[in-house]
Amino acid sequence: MKKVALLNHGCAKNLVDSELMLGLLSEKGYEITLDEEDADVVIINTCSFIHDAEKESVQSILQVVNSGKKVIVTGCLPQKHKEELKKAIPEVCAMVGTTDFKEIVSIVEKVLDEQNETYISKISDKPEYVYPETIHRQQITMGASSYIKIADGCNYHCGYCIIPQLRGEYHSRPIENIIEEAKELVNKGVTEIDLIAQDTTGYGIDIYGKPSLPRLLKELNKIEGIGWIRIMYAYPTQMTDELLDTIATLDKVAKYVDIPLQHYSKNILEAMRRPVADYDELLKRIRIKVPNVSVRTAFIVGYPGETDEDFQALYEFVKRARFDRMGVFEYSREKNTTSYDMKNQIPQKIKHKRYKALMELQQQISYEINQTYIGKTIPCIVESYTDDGVIVMRSEHDAPEIDGLVYATSNKPVVPGDIERVKINKADEYDLFGKIV
Repeated sequence: MKKVALLNHGCAKNLVDSELMLGLLSEKGYEITLDEEDADVVIINTCSFIHDAEKESVQSILQVVNSGKKVIVTGCLPQKHKEELKKAIPEVCAMVGTTDFKEIVSIVEKVLDEQNETYISKISDKPEYVYPETIHRQQITMGASSYIKIADGCNYHCGYCIIPQLRGEYHSRPIENIIEEAKELVNKGVTEIDLIAQDTTGYGIDIYGKPSLPRLLKELNKIEGIGWIRIMYAYPTQMTDELLDTIATLDKVAKYVDIPLQHYSKNILEAMRRPVADYDELLKRIRIKVPNVSVRTAFIVGYPGETDEDFQALYEFVKRARFDRMGVFEYSREKNTTSYDMKNQIPQKIKHKRYKALMELQQQISYEINQTYIGKTIPCIVESYTDDGVIVMRSEHDAPEIDGLVYATSNKPVVPGDIERVKINKADEYDLFGKIV
């Protein structure tokens, strides 16, 4: 039996694609291994969102190629740089685009065929991502939570982003298929479902004629065994009262909104091709509609043309808004985006200075918010254990892999996926500490 290893880079959406590929290979009798040393062929699913992500993917390819393994490169990097990538790393056996991974079985067969010496390329010129509903994911990571991709592709054309070119137009999955997948995950022991897409709030608009995330949430909320349902990647203009009311009233939906705003200055939002709206008002509405909500956002600093005044407006907004969770990115100049050719590119030094200023401000806000948890008892999900027996948990207000953790002690045995009440007795900038009660 031939062994296949897979290395995944990039976002949770990529992780789902990796698991779909492994599902296909597993069904055809291939043995899946997480140890590339032990594999007959190694698939590297790559990210190409920003330059640093590309660099990491390329380093990974070179490392495996240099070890003498047969390598198949999939995902965003070959979709974006097929010719250059092949020239740069000719040892790669095959390349597969973002929406062509359904062909992975036949490609692996050809790569493993001793008679076949030819390089294989399967990259659609016009990617169109339609979720392969008949494939059962072979999960790389199984724990308390799991991602479900409810849509892929994107109809927005933000000035800094290449995703629509790499993934094609927005395509939602039918509600019944998502429900079925959620039930399967619950049967495998998953307690928290994290909904992902390039824009989760646009879900259903293409197949049902209107945004249908509230309807999907209501159906998911009925599933026995689900503890929490979390929404990631919301879009500012789609945060309707209907959606906020649904989040507020459904008991299993985490009171957590992840809404990347990207900037505050009207000039920069227009240059980014992002919605120009009153974000102070939006935040106020979210917090009124969903009591005890935790709001996560992300911003880009150093976008071309960002003046000191633009940055100051953003800084003051962050100070006022007091986000529970926040990420900051330095603008990355990517080819084939509208911002690539814009004048007034910001020097790296200034970008980094602004990044640092915003992160230091948020660190202080995060510390102050976390201090308010001391003395409170909050529900937390069990993730894992440390070597010295401390239970690693997450609160409802923290998404997996990107937010803080809760470290707890307990007098009773608990298992990953359990949701327990924890009394918080200590807090730092990002994490909480307490005891299961």
